[in-house]
Amino acid sequence: MNQFTTKIVDALVKKQDITEVFRSHLEIAINSLLATELTEFLDYEKYERIGFNSGNSRNGSYSRTLHTEYGDLAIQIPRDRNGEFKQQTVAPYKRSNDTLENTVIHLFKKGITMAEIAHLIEKMYGHHYTPQTISNMTKAVSENVKAFQNRPLHNRYVCVYLDATYLAVRRDTVSKEAVYIAVGIREDGSKEVLAYTIAPTESAYNWQELLEELKERGVEDVLLFVSDGLKGMSGTVFNVFPKAKYQVCLVHVGRNIAHKVRVEDRQEICEDFKTIHQATDAESAQTALQTFCDKWGKSYKKVTQGLLENPYLLTFYQFPKDIWRSIYSTNLIESFNKQIKKYTKRKEQFPNEESLERFLVTQFEDYNERFATRCHIGFNKARAALAEMFEELQDPAK
Repeated sequence: MNQFTTKIVDALVKKQDITEVFRSHLEIAINSLLATELTEFLDYEKYERIGFNSGNSRNGSYSRTLHTEYGDLAIQIPRDRNGEFKQQTVAPYKRSNDTLENTVIHLFKKGITMAEIAHLIEKMYGHHYTPQTISNMTKAVSENVKAFQNRPLHNRYVCVYLDATYLAVRRDTVSKEAVYIAVGIREDGSKEVLAYTIAPTESAYNWQELLEELKERGVEDVLLFVSDGLKGMSGTVFNVFPKAKYQVCLVHVGRNIAHKVRVEDRQEICEDFKTIHQATDAESAQTALQTFCDKWGKSYKKVTQGLLENPYLLTFYQFPKDIWRSIYSTNLIESFNKQIKKYTKRKEQFPNEESLERFLVTQFEDYNERFATRCHIGFNKARAALAEMFEELQDPAK
């Protein structure tokens, strides 16, 4: 049993905190490594006279404090007389270990405010950090923002979901702004956040810029775009990806119908509308749509007329049945947006656009990492049929 093990056992027997045992041995180990580094650099042991003949020698040390999960370490950084020695054991100017920075970034991802993080860190580590210091630590994420925005994308996506959510950000004054998000599903069924942009309001023009960005970053073919039906959206999609198909979110259509009818009719009309996207095939869906319009047309002519004139209600029936439930609505991306909003509830506002972007990219990267190797429901069974659809996209004559 070595000295370190003996001290741990002794602390456990005496019901003492073993953190101090780890702290003291870690401190000894780091200082020993630093001393060994200088010895290797000078190529002579301490107190040997050879150093004075080589033109360089030891020149004392200076103190540093390194904050760790085990407590403060008193570090002695050795110096050489010529100022040529550069130690590698402790990163220059570093005042904390990676565990602390990772903790801060993790809390930041979860939507905890800077002031709250500073308070938590003080409780956890016994050291006071101002919110500005914590904010500076999270700026390490800023490097990821640019990399995320510029990374190349796959050339093919089965479908791309488009949706905007609103978050409060300060630009002289505080206001909620639209965060445009595009999530794609690849041929293998894996999902990823493709791109995002931030603007004061949602518009088809801003969506077109985002879609053009997708093309610039390598996206060539998309079989289907799904969005909530913003006015002009279908035209925007076809301007950039003329071969793609477009599906309006039927959940949003149902909600709009509910807002345009009497309260006493809402439940029944919404149940009737569901029969359209719950049909067994496109023909049955068309029959269900006509039945719906015949039943409600007299009472709500504008509602039924709008449905009959909308060419993008039943697009999803042109795809393999295994993925219908995934592509007739924007539920996939809306659930992700709800998660983002959940993490921002603790933040009354983001102090600037850069802060908002850092937060968003941490969420996007987590999402992409989680779903990079998961096949979305139904897409594995539909893979062969989808491959044929991509071939037809390249050669419509097939």
